[in-house]
Amino acid sequence: MVRVSPAGFKSITVVGVGLIGGSLAAAVHALKGAPHVRGVDVDPETVRQAVERGVVDEALTPDEAEAAGWFAGQDEALIVLATPASIAQEWLVRLGAAGYGGTVTDVASTKQGVLETAQSALGTGRFVGGHPMAGSERSGIAAASADLFKGAYYVLTPAEDTDMAVFRKMHRLVTAIGARAVTVDAAAHDEAVAVVSHVPHVAAAALVALAKDRAGESNELLRLAAGGFKDTTRIAAGSPGLWTGILLDNADSVAKGLDDLRDMIGRVSSAVRGRDPETLNAWLTGAAEVRAGLPAQWVPATEKLSELTIPVHDRSGVISEVAALVGRAGCNIESIEIDHRSEDRADLVLVLTDEGDFDMLMSELGRSGYEPILKALDTSEGAQGQ
Repeated sequence: MVRVSPAGFKSITVVGVGLIGGSLAAAVHALKGAPHVRGVDVDPETVRQAVERGVVDEALTPDEAEAAGWFAGQDEALIVLATPASIAQEWLVRLGAAGYGGTVTDVASTKQGVLETAQSALGTGRFVGGHPMAGSERSGIAAASADLFKGAYYVLTPAEDTDMAVFRKMHRLVTAIGARAVTVDAAAHDEAVAVVSHVPHVAAAALVALAKDRAGESNELLRLAAGGFKDTTRIAAGSPGLWTGILLDNADSVAKGLDDLRDMIGRVSSAVRGRDPETLNAWLTGAAEVRAGLPAQWVPATEKLSELTIPVHDRSGVISEVAALVGRAGCNIESIEIDHRSEDRADLVLVLTDEGDFDMLMSELGRSGYEPILKALDTSEGAQGQ
């Protein structure tokens, strides 16, 4: 009997069974009614460990997998490219040449380049870019965990012509493994992660380098580097090779973020040099308040969820168009369904969290020609926008 996952995939093949790919494979493998999970890796030892640890049902090297027909899947097959962006782009070309017709996603931390390659190599109808905002300073299959994505943000970046049914399946799979799916435009994603992920990594590495420079030959200073310093600089322990690729893949956005950070530190430096307590206190207070408001883990409360129903023509690009409007209003999609009313008409039904500006969202949808209906998820009463 063929197993089918909650998202509807009969088989899921993860290319690159390291920390992220191995964790994703393990999380899917642990689902009730899990599909057949395969692993592909260039390292034979990783291939062996992936099976031995029960992360996948079977695993092969790339050439072995191609010979076995793993890249000839159609319809209900999913390939996850769990590699750096540049390698994911090479794989997209390879899958296009092999005539692969199933769904493809990736986990790279930059999205625009991968999306452009997917468009030329496969078309983006069955491609959904992804970026799980989870990780560890550890790496490799030994660090993989089925719980890595629980409560974590998992960004999806559909293209204009992404098939709505394909996007819905990916969204359901992401939420099935316990992650919080957030849908954004690829360009907006790359700008955002530059600030919340890439620039912080450079800053952490710079702090470590500064401490090393000031430590002296016997490293006395580094013996005192505990507590807050170690917490602040934990991410600097990440793979240098991996992070070099990430920073260069998102070079323009990272460079702008570093320039902005330099300017901000310059203003703080001036306040310190000028012995200006008011400016320093105001700046530190603002940062402390924002930091205190960051959630340790996000769990949606059912009574705070809303249901947004949007009658649409079932056409290419409609789901990414709506998702972009939702994202611009600061709202987040908890789940998405498509209720077909006729051959070319459907209701797009989104469950939204309590975040964002709903008034702005309803206005923007109306100006874009939609007739949305918003109501509380657990009541029959709601507000309607035209």
